[in-house]
Amino acid sequence: MRPVRWMGNSKRNLLQFPLEVRKVIGDELQFIQFGGMPKDAKPFKGVGSGVFEIAVRYNKEAYRTVLAVQLGEKIYVLHAFQKKSKSGISTPKEDIDLIRRRLKDAKEIAKND
Repeated sequence: MRPVRWMGNSKRNLLQFPLEVRKVIGDELQFIQFGGMPKDAKPFKGVGSGVFEIAVRYNKEAYRTVLAVQLGEKIYVLHAFQKKSKSGISTPKEDIDLIRRRLKDAKEIAKND
């Protein structure tokens, strides 16, 4: 089973999601830990290869967890957030910038592990 490394406040954010959302994301993370790739996980475009997004719709709200899976043995959870984009389906720029910064940090950590 691959270990999970939580970047920044991603775990704290995830723990604030509704229980049903946490369960879905937790199950999908565990599936990835055991070497699978959930059918609902999709590549997160624009930040680099090996970065995936688990998207859950619940009660007319959108919840996202973004993770890097190709940095050594660990899975790096880069960001977990409730999507509140006012510009349609696109992810807000602030969230993308945060994901990029955390991916850079995760690469550095993975290089030294």
